[in-house]
Amino acid sequence: MVERLEFDMTLYPAPVLRKPAEPVTAFDEELAEIVRAMFERMDKSNGVGLAAPQVGLKKRILILNHSGDPRDNLVLINPELISRSGPQIYFDEGCLSFPGIYVEVRRPERVRVKALDASGKPFEAEYDGLISRIIQHEYDHLEGILLVDRMTPADKHRNRAALDNLVERHRRESEKAESAQ
Repeated sequence: MVERLEFDMTLYPAPVLRKPAEPVTAFDEELAEIVRAMFERMDKSNGVGLAAPQVGLKKRILILNHSGDPRDNLVLINPELISRSGPQIYFDEGCLSFPGIYVEVRRPERVRVKALDASGKPFEAEYDGLISRIIQHEYDHLEGILLVDRMTPADKHRNRAALDNLVERHRRESEKAESAQ
């Protein structure tokens, strides 16, 4: 039996957020528990999507739920974005690893994805609108691309205090962890 997991959010600028995630190779009870705990953390954080690096795991797992209805839970393991199409649309995006920060990000309207579900079964599907945007945002996390990388210079200037606060918080937590060793 696998131990019940509970995740905390990993906040910017934690190094794990910058590292490309590694493919999942085992489709077992541990993976099922990771996925369950990720949905729990996403729901507690009032998010619509979450990638494994955001909970400190270097695994190619992303989950999402655009509606809040558990029947709309979507799990993408080892996803590949096959194509992005449609008009480029600007939309305000937030990120659980950047609490309280929102910026307009331009992304294509549609995305075609090839992935595995939580049991390891391959599938391919096309998504548009909000689901497409969530997938592209979370996929960025799997590649080590962050919301700050999508910001214009004006966005960075406007959010400078919040970004500096996150960096300072990370510095204090790192020092605290080092002194506890």
